[in-house]
Amino acid sequence: MTLAGHQQQSQHAPELRAAARHLGRRRFLTVTGAAAALAFATNLPTAGVAGAAELDAAKITDNPFTLGVASGDPLPTSVVLWTRLAPAPFQADSGLPSQRVVVRWELARDERFRHIVRRGAAVAHPEFHHSVHVEVGHLDSDRVFYYRFRVGSWVSETARTRTAPSSRSDVSELTLAVVSCQAYHDGYFTPFGHLAEDDVDVVFHVGDYLYEYAVSSVGGVRNYTDRVLPDVFNRETITLEDYRLRYALYKTDPDLQAVHAAHPFVVTWDDHETENNYADDIPENDVPPEEFLLRRAAAYRSYWENLPLRHPQRPEGADMRLYRRLNWGRLAQFDILDTRQYRTDQANGDGWKTPTPESEAESQTLPGFAQERWLTDGWKRSNALWNVIPQQVVFARRNHATAGNTTLSMDAWDGYPASRRRLLAGAEAAGVENLMVLTGDVHVSYAFDIKQDFADPGSRTLGTEIVATSVTSGQNGAARPANWAGYLAANPHMKHYNGHRGYSTVRLGQDLARVDFKTVAAVTTPGAAITTAASFVTEVGDQGLKPA
Repeated sequence: MTLAGHQQQSQHAPELRAAARHLGRRRFLTVTGAAAALAFATNLPTAGVAGAAELDAAKITDNPFTLGVASGDPLPTSVVLWTRLAPAPFQADSGLPSQRVVVRWELARDERFRHIVRRGAAVAHPEFHHSVHVEVGHLDSDRVFYYRFRVGSWVSETARTRTAPSSRSDVSELTLAVVSCQAYHDGYFTPFGHLAEDDVDVVFHVGDYLYEYAVSSVGGVRNYTDRVLPDVFNRETITLEDYRLRYALYKTDPDLQAVHAAHPFVVTWDDHETENNYADDIPENDVPPEEFLLRRAAAYRSYWENLPLRHPQRPEGADMRLYRRLNWGRLAQFDILDTRQYRTDQANGDGWKTPTPESEAESQTLPGFAQERWLTDGWKRSNALWNVIPQQVVFARRNHATAGNTTLSMDAWDGYPASRRRLLAGAEAAGVENLMVLTGDVHVSYAFDIKQDFADPGSRTLGTEIVATSVTSGQNGAARPANWAGYLAANPHMKHYNGHRGYSTVRLGQDLARVDFKTVAAVTTPGAAITTAASFVTEVGDQGLKPA
């Protein structure tokens, strides 16, 4: 984007955000003075609870649970349960009239629901596309539960969730999974099928749950021969209807449904849930600012509608407070970041570039200054053994040496080194000894030592970074990409590099953490086996990755 365009957007940003909260196209045009018609086929509905008439559930003649169920954000006495009613998921109205539907839910200690501990009813409002977010409270901590939903005579599948340990408990260990980047058109969600069977306590999804790109009638490289996808998917997502339909397509995948039914998720977005490589209110391309903020409002709203998030995360127009903090007893504090919504624009574009004074400037921030303070203040109050940051883009330095030059990714933390320095200084000042960053975005798996000075391999190791490969994005990949040897040589703090698809697991313990990088050979055809490509450990009080 040009400097003039950036200044123009910055000038209008407060007005646009205020207008977006009203979610009306006419109001947007009035505030900005724009005269061109916007490319939105659907106005965004109001965010309040509307008084729509109630639908008689007996009139729902087709299964409304075609998108599965999910749970998320486990607290010591609470968990959020999610579903969205969609008898016809590939229709814009999902096969339901604009009427509210009463959805009943049950939570039990056993799969057969002989010992029900909580039950109740929630309303699926048409304004939120008949999605349901039930925050079940007053639960026992550190317990496994089973849940299901009911609408009329229809009953959802039974799914499993759990609560976190109490804040004062001395937990011996926690096993988590890290996943990212699931482009539907790039392959089958085979890694999710394996993760559904894996023994983990919670799954962290660190971004690109959805891709905005078109999906062809044969599902891209899935190359369906037994079905034809509607034309509504064969276009980029722009409108609220577009995003809602794309979530419906993804959520009909059986492996994605299985992994949500097996484990609670903690989610945060990256860029593709809205648009590739956007920065705050600055789009990838030079489109009018009112168009992008309306698009962002649509993307954020559909994100909340389709994922197991709590009510504090419900968006207000083009803004959504997604960064938040969870704890797992005294073992771990999780500070979940949002590195898209508040960042300054990429100083040198969003590709691989040689650093410049602009990218090195103290004014550059990836999470935004308010979120930086929130994170460092949280570390000061933390009494956890492990301080873990689930976030989006690669934190450690990645030198992509070219003809003797240092080129770095301007879209990752390398493009915002001042921001990274501030956070590492804040961690040291707070006495954080066991720091771990969980990352996605790059469609390969890495293991990094986080150095006090990345230019000095002998400097102190302050923590570790675990980069999970994509679920499908980039198609099959290779165990050793073409730049494998050169990349490892140019980055001595990089301890692992693999280009296959899959996920990572981390077992946090009182003495050490173990990391397993799990991969499949192919996602362009279903059914590939899962293997462990590499394993590492890092010890409490002595950070640094060593082969397990």
